[in-house]
Amino acid sequence: MAVPVLELTEAFGALGTAQGRQDPYPLYEAIRGHGDRAWLRKDRLVVVGYDACARALRDPLLHVQDGAAYDVARPGWRAHSSLRGFTDSMLYSNADAHSRQRGLVSFAFTPPRVRQLDAVIEEMADRLLERMALLGRDGAPVDVVAEFASRLPIAVISTMLGFPEKDQVWFRDMASAIAVSTDGNTDPGALHRADAAMDELSGYFAELVEHRRRHPADDLVTLLASVHHGDPGRLSHGELMGNMMVLLTAGFETTSFLISHGVMLALEHPAHAARLRAGEPEAAERYTEEILRYEPPVHVTSRWAVADTELLGEPVPAGTKVVLILAAANRDPGRFDRPDRFDPDRTQAQPLSFGAGGHFCLGAPLARLEAKIALPALLRRFPGIAAVEAPVYRDRWVVRGLDTFTLTVGT
Repeated sequence: MAVPVLELTEAFGALGTAQGRQDPYPLYEAIRGHGDRAWLRKDRLVVVGYDACARALRDPLLHVQDGAAYDVARPGWRAHSSLRGFTDSMLYSNADAHSRQRGLVSFAFTPPRVRQLDAVIEEMADRLLERMALLGRDGAPVDVVAEFASRLPIAVISTMLGFPEKDQVWFRDMASAIAVSTDGNTDPGALHRADAAMDELSGYFAELVEHRRRHPADDLVTLLASVHHGDPGRLSHGELMGNMMVLLTAGFETTSFLISHGVMLALEHPAHAARLRAGEPEAAERYTEEILRYEPPVHVTSRWAVADTELLGEPVPAGTKVVLILAAANRDPGRFDRPDRFDPDRTQAQPLSFGAGGHFCLGAPLARLEAKIALPALLRRFPGIAAVEAPVYRDRWVVRGLDTFTLTVGT
């Protein structure tokens, strides 16, 4: 792959352009040309190396961006409900506040608990595949993102949370509108739409919480509502609403991208698709891990130095923003042989796609399970699946994935 010769600030700035968002990987390599970590300015460090990212994610003095950090980095953010709606959640909390909130729901996402969902996910996937077969009969094109990759994870997380099935497509649309606010998007029109969606979804959640308080069920909304009403000090109203938002949006969009990337790569690599279709032992697990490394849904995260620290010997003063490009770390040639090659048989694993340390993604076991079930099932159901046109990426960078991918299913 040809690596453009660019100044560091030029390469990093290009990631914010439409062209950069569509294909950021050459820009990551241009940044890597300046080292595995490099200073954009005196208070901003960008990191693309695997070891440096892994260390930063585990450093207790490097915090996630919370409300106080937003006040410094993005004055005026509190005017946008699409940003306020997340900042009380565990995703944007640190230390004791993060541990307290995460502890309330972590039991539902442990590997043993998630494995109990095998049959539920298989049944949901089969229903969606039958729907695709009907939509794609006689060669009609079908968008695998809209009809399968998005619908499956939203159905799974909705079941866990206790959201009605009839509202699932609406949830997907609301969550997609809100997500642009967390991508660093400052376009007034996009933020207005994100705020409107957040306000509408917040109203829905408030009504559902009150309903569950009066009519309990065996779901996470009932649990969180019960904790809040029993002890608001343990879970405030803002934390209750913020964590419901996070569980819904993080619980489906990144998994949707994982599955749709898996379909795209299967069509690009028919030999690997054949192994998935045949049910070769461990093939789905290895394939899923390589999707996460090669084409991860989450490309970048950030941390703030709350005190002086260091990163692999590099002094990092208090107040520094550390930008961690996880997708670049996953293609670090110092960690992975031939990193630009999609190879599910590679022995070097452990991509940083779900983060590391205290903020390691709570839903990682669930996302992996959904992909390991969904991809072989789709390829077995539609052995003649073929692309109608090239996949189209969303115009986003932080959480990056396919917007549409139109196929014929060959039924």
